[in-house]
Amino acid sequence: MEQLINLDKELFLFLNGLGSEPFDGFWMIITKQIYWIPFFIAVFYLVIKKEGFNVSFWRYFLSALFLPIGIFIVLFFYRSYYNDEIFLKKAKNVFIIILFLAALITFTDQITNLFKYSFERLRPCNDLEVNQIARIVEKRSSFSFFSGHASNSFATTTFVVLILRKYYKHTYLLFLFPLIFAFSRIYLGLHFPGDILTGYVFGAIFGFGCYKLYLFFGKKYNFITKHD
Repeated sequence: MEQLINLDKELFLFLNGLGSEPFDGFWMIITKQIYWIPFFIAVFYLVIKKEGFNVSFWRYFLSALFLPIGIFIVLFFYRSYYNDEIFLKKAKNVFIIILFLAALITFTDQITNLFKYSFERLRPCNDLEVNQIARIVEKRSSFSFFSGHASNSFATTTFVVLILRKYYKHTYLLFLFPLIFAFSRIYLGLHFPGDILTGYVFGAIFGFGCYKLYLFFGKKYNFITKHD
C-alpha cells in the first residue's frame, strides 16, 4: 500500500508539474461548477428533446441561463403543441429525470464525504512530502480521498449518457466533462491522481446503479419511453 501511495504522489508531481502560471486562471475557472452551467443547460436540452419537446434551442438556452425556472416556463408555453395528457406525461418524465439526478448527486456526495472523513488523507496542498515541491495554486483544509469533483461528475455523466445514448450519436463525448473537470483538481494541487481515479470508479458504479433504478421504476410505473 505504501508503494502505491508513493507512486500516486510521484504521478501527482509529474502531472501537476506540467502546469504553468499563465494557465492558472483558466484552470481555476474550470474547477468551479458555476462556470459549467451553460454546458449543463445545453446537455439538459438533449434530455428535453429526447422526451419529445420541439423547443427552440436558443429560446430554451437563454431562458434557462437567465432564469433558474426558465426551462419549465418554456415547456409550459409549448403546451399548446400537445394535448394536456401528452404534455403532462412529457413534463413528468423530465421532472423524474431531474429527481433521479438530484438523488444521485446527493447520494454520491454523502458517500464521498464518508470516505474522506474515514480515511482522512491529506490533500497535496497540505501534505508536507509534496507541497514544498508541487505547484500549489489553491488550498483547501478538507480531506482528499476520494475526489467529490470526480465522483459526482462521473456519476451524473454516466447516468445521462446511458439515458441519451440511443437517441444521439457520440454521446460518450460527454465524458470529456469529468475528465477535464477532475484534472483541474490535480493541476491546482487539491487532489492526487488516485483520488480522481477512485472517484471515477465510484461515480461510474453509482451512475450505472441509478440508471438501473430509473429503468426499474420507469417500467413499473410507465414513465420511460420504450427505447430507454
